[in-house]
Amino acid sequence: MSSRDLILGRVRRALADVRRDDTGPVPAARGEDARYEQAVPRTYLREHGARDVAETVDLLAENLADYRAIVHRTDTAGLPGVIAGLLAAHGSSSVLVPPALPEGWLSATEVARVADRADSTPHELDEVDSVVTACALAIAETGTIVLDGSPDQGRRRITLVPDHHVCVVRVPDQVVPSVPLALERLDPTRPLTWISGPSATSDIELDRVEGVHGPRTLEVVLVSGDGGE
Repeated sequence: MSSRDLILGRVRRALADVRRDDTGPVPAARGEDARYEQAVPRTYLREHGARDVAETVDLLAENLADYRAIVHRTDTAGLPGVIAGLLAAHGSSSVLVPPALPEGWLSATEVARVADRADSTPHELDEVDSVVTACALAIAETGTIVLDGSPDQGRRRITLVPDHHVCVVRVPDQVVPSVPLALERLDPTRPLTWISGPSATSDIELDRVEGVHGPRTLEVVLVSGDGGE
């Protein structure tokens, strides 16, 4: 028996005498689980304030910067040049590339590309200077980037080990105002990684140390247009 099975078994035993909520009408197609949705009033705000698209993107940029991410803006045509400039400024000689990263994004750089491989060791990943990925979406109110392991983002570990992460956000399609609206668009069965700024921690004296359990430098490129090839 695995640890997972053991824990779930204890949860089931603890809930064995808990009666299912049988109040209120339930659509037949949704079954008993819908009663739980009805049992808790969800009257919280789904987003704070009314903003148009431009204001939402501006709020995202502001909150990203507040978390010490470095924010850049460009359009689709300018994206390869921006990425090439960021890799050059960082002094990168190698860059990790997810399997479905659009080819055109790296067309302006000669930096050596390293494929996202299942058998890469932590030591091998640590030797790579940078990683470039797309994202699942970005949340304006919290300045959060969400990755879901899609082919244009790669495995979670490739965004945790290299010290420099360049993340491309397609504007406005991938920008949502709030966490509740983000959850509606995310698949909970995927390996979600929520990133608010570069990796950082602090001790009891509040001395900030960056790069402890993720990239020391996070650069977010907000690209208008389709952001494709």
